[in-house]
Amino acid sequence: MSPTTHPTAAGNVTFLGAGPGDPGLLTLRAVEALASADVLIAEPAVLDVVRAHARAGVDTPQLTIVDEASTTAGIPVLRDAANLVMEAARSGRRVVRAVSGDPGLDGDAAGEMLACASEGIPFEVVPGVAAAVGVPAYAGVPLRGAAGADVRFVDARTASERCWAEVGASDGTVVVSTTLETVAAAAGELVSAGRKPDTPMSVTIAGTTTRQRTWSATLGTVAQVLKQAKVLPSPDGHQAVIAVVGERSAPAQRDQLSWFESKPLFGWRVLVPRTKEQAASLSDQLRSYGAVPHEVPTIAVEPPRTPQQMERAVKGLVTGRYEWIAFTSVNAVKAVREKFEEYGLDARAFAGIKVAAVGEQTAAALVEFGVKPDLVPSGEQSAAGLLEDWPPYDPVFDPIDRVFLPRADIATETLVAGLIELGWEVDDVTAYRTVRASPPPADTREAIKGGGFDAVLFTSSSTVRNLVGIAGKPHNVTVIACIGPATAKTAEEHGLRVDVMAPEPSVHKLAQALADFGAARRDAAVSAGEHVTRPSERRPGARRRRTT
Repeated sequence: MSPTTHPTAAGNVTFLGAGPGDPGLLTLRAVEALASADVLIAEPAVLDVVRAHARAGVDTPQLTIVDEASTTAGIPVLRDAANLVMEAARSGRRVVRAVSGDPGLDGDAAGEMLACASEGIPFEVVPGVAAAVGVPAYAGVPLRGAAGADVRFVDARTASERCWAEVGASDGTVVVSTTLETVAAAAGELVSAGRKPDTPMSVTIAGTTTRQRTWSATLGTVAQVLKQAKVLPSPDGHQAVIAVVGERSAPAQRDQLSWFESKPLFGWRVLVPRTKEQAASLSDQLRSYGAVPHEVPTIAVEPPRTPQQMERAVKGLVTGRYEWIAFTSVNAVKAVREKFEEYGLDARAFAGIKVAAVGEQTAAALVEFGVKPDLVPSGEQSAAGLLEDWPPYDPVFDPIDRVFLPRADIATETLVAGLIELGWEVDDVTAYRTVRASPPPADTREAIKGGGFDAVLFTSSSTVRNLVGIAGKPHNVTVIACIGPATAKTAEEHGLRVDVMAPEPSVHKLAQALADFGAARRDAAVSAGEHVTRPSERRPGARRRRTT
C-alpha cells in the first residue's frame, strides 16, 4: 500500500482559499492543510502559491481551459474539476482543492461541495482573503471608516439590471469585480443607475502582487484615464481588476494610504548574483521593499582539491593546537561545520578556543552552529576591520600563539599578513574553493544585457567578474549597487556605472542602500509631478504597460 493512501472507503476534501495573489496572505490553517495533502487540485493562477507549502511528491493533476468562448473572454472554465476532486477523494486520499481568493465569494466551489455532500465525503472549507477585500486594502482604499458605511460587492460579469439599479441608488461604497476592458462599461452602468459622474473611482490590476497598479479616476473619466495611461486598448484587457467606487477611493486619500505601491523598490526586478545558499536572506529583505528578486548563482562552492590540510587543522582544534579560529565568511563556517559533522563533533569542540567573525552574517552563522564569537569588528566589517580589534600576541596571557584561518582559495592575504605582524602564527587553510557557476538560462542572459532588470547587487569583485563572464554586462539603464569600494572599482573596470554603494560591507546594508536610492528616486518623480517609473522602463523600446 502506498504511504499516501488510506484504507477508508473515502478520503476528505479541503476547499481552500489561496487569496488574491500575495503568497503571504495564505492562512495558517491553509498551510497546515497543504502540508498534509495527498492530492493538490489548484487553479492555474494559484498553483505556484500553494504548491510551495505542499509536501514533496504531492499529486497535482492539471486543470485546463477547454471552453473556447470563456477563453476568448478571459474566464477560465476548468475541465472536470469536480470529477478530479471526487475521483481522488473516493480513492481514500486527502484532497486540497485550492481556488483564488475565497471559496465562498470568489470561486464557484459550491457545486463541488454539494457533490461531496451527496456522496458522504467529508469536507471542510478554509476561508481565504477575498480579492474584493484584499485588493482594496493593498491599494490603500479602506472600505469603511469610523462612522461605518454601506458596502456593496458586485460581479460585473453576472450583475443584473436590478443589481445595478440598487447599487446606483445607494450612496455607499461599491466594490466591482470586472476586467480592464469592461471597467468603463461598469462605470457607465452605475452612472445610468443614478451615481454622479464625478464620483471617485479607483481601479486596481494584479492586486496584492508586485505587478499591482492602481489608477484614480471618476465614474465619468475612467475610460479616458486608462487610455491616457496607455493600458487600453490592449490585448491584456481581459485581466481582472477590482474597482472601488465612493469617496474613500478619492486620490487625496490614496496618496496617504497607498502603503504597498509606494514601497521604495516596488515592482523592481533585482538581480541577486550570489551563491545559492547566501541569496535567500537577501532576497527576503528585497521582497520587504517591494522588489522581485531574481537569484542567479555566479559562484559555486566546492570542497578543496586536497582535503588533508583541512582535516589536520580540524583535528588540531580538538587537541589544543590553536588559541584562535577566525571565520571570514559564512562559507568558512559551513566548511568547518561539515567537517565537524563528518567526525561526529559539535560546537562543544570549540571549548577553550577564542572565535572571531569578520561580520554580522558570519557571526549569525556561528550562533546557528551553537558558537558565540568572542570577537566581531566594532567598525568596518572586513579583514581590515577585524585586524583593528585583534589583540597582539602576548606570551604572558596567551598560552598558544597559533591562529586557524579557514578560508576560500582566492582570499586575499590582508588578514594573514596583519596577524603575523601582531605576533601570531597562522595556519592559513583552504577550506573551500569558489568556482564560476554555469551560465543562467538564455532569457535571463537576454534580460541582463537588454535592460530587463532594474538593479543588480554585487557583493564581491568575483560576483562582478563571474556575472559578466557567464551572462554578459548589464544594460546601462540597470542600477548597479556594490557592497564596497573594491567591488565598485572592479565594476567600473568592467565598464559599469556604479550608482549605489553600501555604507559598510554588509549585504543587508547594501539592500538598504538600494532601497534608499529607490525611495529618493520615487520622491523626486512625485515632487516633479511625473509618473513613477522603474529604471528598466527607460530603456529603448520598453513598454510601460507591461508594468501592470
